[in-house]
Amino acid sequence: MLFAFATMAQIKDPVKWSASSRKKTNGHEVVLTATMPKPWHIYSQKTGEGGPVPTTFKFSKNPLVTLNGEVKEIGALKENYDKLFDTKVKYFADRVEFVQLVKVKGNVKTNVNVTVEYMTCDDSQCLPPMKKTFNVSL
Repeated sequence: MLFAFATMAQIKDPVKWSASSRKKTNGHEVVLTATMPKPWHIYSQKTGEGGPVPTTFKFSKNPLVTLNGEVKEIGALKENYDKLFDTKVKYFADRVEFVQLVKVKGNVKTNVNVTVEYMTCDDSQCLPPMKKTFNVSL
């Protein structure tokens, strides 16, 4: 039983995340960047049904912050048939930025909390879905 717990504690995560914000004339951009070594990749928010867990974002409520539009994906989107899932999938390898435009009420400094859930795979295996939470200053 101890071996099972030790094995679970050693689950690797090849995806490295960073979070930042950029001031824009119409608000701020919250930028979450995922970087992964070859052959690992993560999936698009719109990878389709019946496949891997798509990347999702959950922003905590903040009365000073309004989300504007959807999270944009900036990177080299790849699409192909995946025999592990027996379906067509959309994914990113190497690096991808996920960008959410937000508006802040008034001229105040605040933060936004965002949780990303994602699944990472290589050519022969997938790791269980993982969650990471970031606190981004605006």
